[in-house]
Amino acid sequence: MIKNAKVFLYFVSGLVLGSLLIMVLASKKNETGATAIEVNKDGRPLYKWYTPVMPDKLDFCGEEMPLNQWDVRERMERELLSNYYLRGSELYILKLAGRYFPIIEERLKANNMPDDLKYICVAESSLQQNVLSPVGAASFWQFMKETGPNFGLEINEEVDQRFNVVKATDAACKYLKQLHDKFGSWTSAAAAYNCGQGSFSNQVEFQQATNYYDLIFPEETNRYVFRIVALKYLLSNAKSLGVILEPSEEYKPLKYRTITVEKTVDNLTEFAKANNTSYKMLKIYNPWLRAHKLTVKPGKKYEIALPL
Repeated sequence: MIKNAKVFLYFVSGLVLGSLLIMVLASKKNETGATAIEVNKDGRPLYKWYTPVMPDKLDFCGEEMPLNQWDVRERMERELLSNYYLRGSELYILKLAGRYFPIIEERLKANNMPDDLKYICVAESSLQQNVLSPVGAASFWQFMKETGPNFGLEINEEVDQRFNVVKATDAACKYLKQLHDKFGSWTSAAAAYNCGQGSFSNQVEFQQATNYYDLIFPEETNRYVFRIVALKYLLSNAKSLGVILEPSEEYKPLKYRTITVEKTVDNLTEFAKANNTSYKMLKIYNPWLRAHKLTVKPGKKYEIALPL
């Protein structure tokens, strides 16, 4: 009986404290005099949603966005609004960034490319390693099967280096460098990365303009650069915008050892067990292995990562 009385007392106390908390939150005013949370007539909390404040300046790879143009500003506002309240998605990207950004940033630096290009990877895949689009674009940088080999990626039934973050980032650097050299800016290079070099060239020729912000494209490309810049702003300023992720909560880069394989492996499960791991972990550490075996042609070799 005493135990039941204590439980009831704790319940009532919690109910009272919860009610007080709602009342306190509802009574707090922001700078404009509006309340961030109110209680409706049924006693339920009523949250209010606000338009995120547009920064005075935004840029991509050091190229300033012309926010003084009303249409550019409105397009940017759309992407901020579309992404600002996706807090769960943003937190997960920030977690994944702890694992993959150090690798991507190192390869961008090694290729003498702007660091902002990593946000193309975020826009393309949300840093999802195994994502595959309906049209067949794959992994971090969403290379098409036909495009990848042009930039050094091996793609076949057994090996698909689009799923190798190092090799795919190096390939993306080659492609983006080519686009930058052709169109003269990283902004245009990013847009051409999305719609294709030929399509971008056709629009430039027909519309007789070269600046991305002076051109109109089909919807996806029309929004593409703005989405990249919105993601850059939101992820770079996450803490000040109320998205809190402690360093200890980030996913860390996987620690591994590598072995060189110079002969065909007929059974990757047996190979994994012989190297003190499982097929599951072998695929997690090497998502570019796409079959149950690995054919190694004469003179060729592969570096396989294994967990420590």
